[in-house]
Amino acid sequence: MNAEKTYVSVKTGDPSALGLLGLALVTLVASSQKLGITEGVSYILPWAMFLGGFAQLFTSVLDFKKENAFGGTAFGGYGFFWLGVGMCWMIKLGVFGSEMAQNIDVSQLGFAYLGYLIFSIGMTLAATVTNKVLFSIFVLIDVLFVGLTFSTFGIMEEPMHMMAAYAELMIAFLSLYLSAATVLNIQFNHEFLWVGKPINYFKENKRGCLFAGEEK
Repeated sequence: MNAEKTYVSVKTGDPSALGLLGLALVTLVASSQKLGITEGVSYILPWAMFLGGFAQLFTSVLDFKKENAFGGTAFGGYGFFWLGVGMCWMIKLGVFGSEMAQNIDVSQLGFAYLGYLIFSIGMTLAATVTNKVLFSIFVLIDVLFVGLTFSTFGIMEEPMHMMAAYAELMIAFLSLYLSAATVLNIQFNHEFLWVGKPINYFKENKRGCLFAGEEK
């Protein structure tokens, strides 16, 4: 007796606009604190947890369901990043007790930023086959993590802090733009807002594995 398998395809809309909105809102609020426009992190926490964290994680799950490994990995990675940052702020504020707040080694956060810098560089290369606005966002994310890493380790602390702050602000504005463009371009069924064609440099040149030798 032959067993028959039935596959059900579930179609969903493009979730990236929601993830980009989450990224935009949390970076807009966080950059205002880095630039000295606002003070403290207590009111950043809700946006970090819900928009930066949960909204991007929800988008990640939907992207993975659409077999979009790039979107799922990027939104998932940065969603967990903002949950981690939110937890760090809560520790610093004494939410989990004074003992935890007094046993902080900020260099550990610096290593986390360094890890995310390396991750973001890989995502930036992958973004070359998406569109120019998204690629620009990833380049700015790289700049943000360079600034955060250096400033956290105390290397050119003030200039690196300000570089990170302005990069984060630009990420917010570009993400808001791309979020709107994603919805409007789908809604009107044409490129209502410009996003730019993929760069496709690595894809079209087919240079093979980056760390492998020439094939014989």
